[in-house]
Amino acid sequence: MTTATTAAPQPREGRMAGRAFAFWLTNYRRVWRGTIISGFLSPLFFLVAMGFGLGALVDADAGGLGTPGYVEFIAPGILAAQAMQTAVGESTFPVMGALKWQRQYHAMLAAPLGIADIVLGHVAFVAMRVAITSVAFAIVAVALGAITSWWVVAAVLAAVLTGLAFTTPVFAFAARQDNDSGFNVLFRFIVMPMFLFSGTFFPVEQLPAVLEAVAKVTPLWHGVELCRSLVMGTATPAGSLGHVAYLALWVAGGLWLAFASFRKRLVT
Repeated sequence: MTTATTAAPQPREGRMAGRAFAFWLTNYRRVWRGTIISGFLSPLFFLVAMGFGLGALVDADAGGLGTPGYVEFIAPGILAAQAMQTAVGESTFPVMGALKWQRQYHAMLAAPLGIADIVLGHVAFVAMRVAITSVAFAIVAVALGAITSWWVVAAVLAAVLTGLAFTTPVFAFAARQDNDSGFNVLFRFIVMPMFLFSGTFFPVEQLPAVLEAVAKVTPLWHGVELCRSLVMGTATPAGSLGHVAYLALWVAGGLWLAFASFRKRLVT
């Protein structure tokens, strides 16, 4: 007489994302010191050099009548831009390494974790990293007098959303790369131009009409405008909701693409 055995039901994908997050958090506790320069000091250097250094010349050329001053103008822009840079940095080589070199994703998949758990857990960790760098930068910007509004709290949340708008599409892109040549293109021809020409350092209305239109399509422009309007008190409900919706669309679309890319790469 044979006895039929029934396999234990597996949890739905996405419900165990916390375990993937816990892994990345444990790993980060060992290497966090190496992220201080790229995640915190670099945007601080930009704020001091561009805001207080170049900003003094800009304000002097304006006859001291500029309100707000240049440093107050670029501080929320750098807040959004550093969120983008942190998100992209955490979504490129770490993803490729987990797929190709250290193969942590394969180990997670061998455990009772699904694709959604792996992706959502890692994305949540990147969001935490963006939040840490954003809070640290905001505290220093407030201490230096570059940001004076209590709305900086909302601006930090907007920066995290901006970072997520880059995290999920870059996850999808990184999961399909076999070497780092694609990352060189990403950093040189997408991330750096957006950093320079999406309103971080000057209004995009000063660009030629075609470039202005391109800049306003980028998620960074929406993040910069959202952070700046919140900090400067010029935000409107309709405008803020429009920026949030646009950034959320990038997050959702990128997440859908990331699921597809990870399934293609990990599931045979």
